[in-house]
Amino acid sequence: MADRRASAFAPGRVNVIGEHTDYNQGLALPFAILQGVTVHAAEHPPGPDGRPGIEALAADLGETDRFALENPSPATGWRAFVRGAVAELGDAGVPLLGARLEISGDVPRGAGLSSSAAFSVSLCLALAELASHGHHPDEELPLERIELARICSRVEHRWAGAQTGLLDQLASLYGALDTALLIDFMTLEIEPVALQLDGWHFAVADSGERHAHAASGYNERREQCARACELLGLSSLREATPDQLAGLPEPERRRATHVASENERVLQAVAALRAAEPALLGELMNASHQSLRDLFEVSTPAVEATVKRLLEAGAAGARLVGGGFGGSVLALLAPDVPTPPGAFEVSPGPGAHLIL
Repeated sequence: MADRRASAFAPGRVNVIGEHTDYNQGLALPFAILQGVTVHAAEHPPGPDGRPGIEALAADLGETDRFALENPSPATGWRAFVRGAVAELGDAGVPLLGARLEISGDVPRGAGLSSSAAFSVSLCLALAELASHGHHPDEELPLERIELARICSRVEHRWAGAQTGLLDQLASLYGALDTALLIDFMTLEIEPVALQLDGWHFAVADSGERHAHAASGYNERREQCARACELLGLSSLREATPDQLAGLPEPERRRATHVASENERVLQAVAALRAAEPALLGELMNASHQSLRDLFEVSTPAVEATVKRLLEAGAAGARLVGGGFGGSVLALLAPDVPTPPGAFEVSPGPGAHLIL
């Protein structure tokens, strides 16, 4: 039997601005970061029963999983992602092989940096590449990026219980050095935006409060946005006018107002970057956080303390990133302002790719 192997890396992401807009067909401006998840896959022969299966090692946790390739059963934690990737790739028609997987990563888990999307993207890439036997040009992925993003989103929806949008997966798959991505979730158009900040830099600080989308109010916020659309008779909040929003009951009015104003801030942030006005970008980040705190109500005391600490350390802007209810805070710092203690600098890095 040929010794078939495949390896893939997928980065986490930071969202400069545009939070909770993706599943509302809005706008967002994320970038892939240098940290992410790596999956090494090697073809594994069938077990004694003749059935192909998956053996997975989460190297950072020292934990393992083993299951049959056909009809994997549900699981919890990291195992849910592995089983979900196998199931969703199979449903998409990818002819998977039995495999031994080794998983490692350096993106913090539960910190709002999209470790879950990095995990699902790297899993699906490695498994699909192993199945393809390398029958594609070296610079291409085994599946189209949009298709991969949708498969990975279904892994999170159906197997991990988080009704995420496509922001995290698209940022991981389309990221590029020194580049943010203006994503329009109504059309799925992705426009690169240069992140040339002339010495200004981004840093991330962990609030110390872990978050889990499925266990937090994230799904509830999605339901409230869907309810607002239902009340307005619209397919998405992208179509809503200010007068329509004003007539909504609470809390749907607050949720929808955040989404509408956040879409505008994304466009203003792109304009600020193109005009080389990073201080204005910082002001927009502060406004985004205030909206997430007061209108969308996804902040926590731990997050607020972290925002305050970063602003007092000289940040021009600071806001929670990710779904909220804990996780990390993103700060924008002027060239003469050092990265505060307990925070680490983040830079835009390459998107998901095969390791050849």
